[in-house]
Amino acid sequence: MRKTSGQAVAGIAAAARPSIAAGSTARLTGALAVTLGVAAACWVIAIQQTSGMDMGVSTRLGSFGSFTLLWLVMMAAMMLPGAAPAAVRRAWASGRLLAAPLFAGSYLGVWALAGVVVYALYRPHGTVAAGAAAIVAGIYEFTPLKQRFRRRCRDRARSGFQFGLCCAGSCIGLMAMMVALGVMSITWMAVIAMLVLAQKLLPVKAAIDTPLALMIVGLGIWIVVAPSSVPGLTPPM
Repeated sequence: MRKTSGQAVAGIAAAARPSIAAGSTARLTGALAVTLGVAAACWVIAIQQTSGMDMGVSTRLGSFGSFTLLWLVMMAAMMLPGAAPAAVRRAWASGRLLAAPLFAGSYLGVWALAGVVVYALYRPHGTVAAGAAAIVAGIYEFTPLKQRFRRRCRDRARSGFQFGLCCAGSCIGLMAMMVALGVMSITWMAVIAMLVLAQKLLPVKAAIDTPLALMIVGLGIWIVVAPSSVPGLTPPM
């Protein structure tokens, strides 16, 4: 009798597992959808808030508080899509759905710190400095340090903060280029966001990465040689 009861309990548990797994998958899918929805909402806010602020290399950042909030919105728009799969994987591995927003929050915390650094170092500058920043960003794409950070950014990170540090190390050249060319430019935001997302999701291949790095270096040279021909680089007269 006991054996029969034990078998019945085991059978019920086995039958329940698929529904539990399905429920967990549904919740994690919902978490992914919410994360991407937040990113989309942040794009809308960023477009509204940066309207009229893009002055190319002459852009001014305004007050620390307003810039920090806007920067965080911009980073959420740009970086959350690439971080969403890692956040969901972390939630699945830990068995806690709360792990996904905690992961994303600590990940964005790294980019908030990056915003503080940007505010401290940034000054309106000339086109030569902007071109030099693009050239350095392109050269950085070739370095072993970049490749190391990029591979670690694709690995399973233990925390959003660790993941953010690796991704910041991977993206630092591209982000510096965006800041130099137009820190309030929605166009450059979109371009850099696509590159960052592609590098997170696509495998490391010289056939793809090398032409991209050369294009970035070429852009920098173009800016130095003929800045007036680069759209949006200088404010309209």
